[in-house]
Amino acid sequence: MTDSLSTRRGPRRGSPGRLGLIVLAELFGTSLWFSANAAFDDLARAWHLAPSDVGTLTIAVQSGFIAGTMLFALTGFADRFAASRLFAACALIGAAANAAFAFAAGGLVAGSVLRFVVGFSLAGVYPVGMKLVVSWEPERAGEALAWLVGMLTLGTALPHAIRAAGVGWPWQWVAAASSLLAVMAAVAIAFLGDGPHLPKPRGRAGLRMGAVLGVWRIPAFRSSALAYFGHMWELYAMWTITPFLVAMALGPARPSSAGSLATWSFLVIGAGALGCIAGGFLSRRMGAAGVAALGLAGSLACGLAFPFAAGHGGAALALLLAWGVTVVMDSPQFSALSARACPPELVGSGLAIQNGIGFAITIVSINIAARWIGSWGPWTAWFLVPGPLLGLMAIAPLVSARPMRLAAGRTK
Repeated sequence: MTDSLSTRRGPRRGSPGRLGLIVLAELFGTSLWFSANAAFDDLARAWHLAPSDVGTLTIAVQSGFIAGTMLFALTGFADRFAASRLFAACALIGAAANAAFAFAAGGLVAGSVLRFVVGFSLAGVYPVGMKLVVSWEPERAGEALAWLVGMLTLGTALPHAIRAAGVGWPWQWVAAASSLLAVMAAVAIAFLGDGPHLPKPRGRAGLRMGAVLGVWRIPAFRSSALAYFGHMWELYAMWTITPFLVAMALGPARPSSAGSLATWSFLVIGAGALGCIAGGFLSRRMGAAGVAALGLAGSLACGLAFPFAAGHGGAALALLLAWGVTVVMDSPQFSALSARACPPELVGSGLAIQNGIGFAITIVSINIAARWIGSWGPWTAWFLVPGPLLGLMAIAPLVSARPMRLAAGRTK
């Protein structure tokens, strides 16, 4: 009894500082994700690539992430070892592979292999970062995960900011800057360690192949995961084609430089961090499911409206900023809902398998969006809207269930 009480009281002191350290490490570690995309124009000239090859490099990262998350989930790896050590090791591997991409690869094939390794390493950074947050802040998971995914979003946008700040830099420097940040993330989390609110890892236990598949029998997990899959159909495809959408928003009458495209791309993607944090605060009143539905509805509306706003300069850019806010504000809420639905011993694996399937979906949407953006133009946005529409349908049972729970609580 004494141990459980001390465990409850202990993390309350200083936990905001620990949470801040985790989200900062997430920001630095996930900057590896789009490190190749930010300087793609210079990279394309150096390697003689076509515009659609930005999709190839992005898909390589997604594929590596899927392979990593599925391996971690199906083997129980994510729950058998200390989350902080796994995070640190994977961040260092990703930093090394990203640096090799910048300075050792000489073409699309070698570059894609190294981007795959970066993606594989991110499987030990993003989902494991979620587990670290839950281990420190289980009672405020929705709000805490909002900060974490906000930093993931800002980390995704960060290479565009580096590109905008160093327009004259060689593309290798822009890409490799993320490796330095990832090393800093690894050191910070290695010193932090794990929180007290999850079962201790059992490294000597046998592999639990397939045990995590049992989470699909839980209705709340199923609804959250299916809504997340619709959200993922839209999210990474939108982020991948954001520079093209920015150019279309400005229109041919307003020629844009590489610097202005990078700046606006950073602002549009980075605006999602504000959406995540705002969603975290809103979740106190609306609940995680309500905020998820709000984000899905907002991004659906923005995607439908963009083709009509393209070419109108300020109005189109404002719509893109709104899209950037809403397209990801729901993401941490799905993680909170799924983590809450999972048994404690399967939280890491459950989140990993949800992420793995979600990112597999992004491969299809990224590939089609990157290849069709040249011919479809701004109407490519309509290709993305089925994702949030299906997500709204999937999350509906959880949204309608919340008022019933509140009413039940009042009668008691």
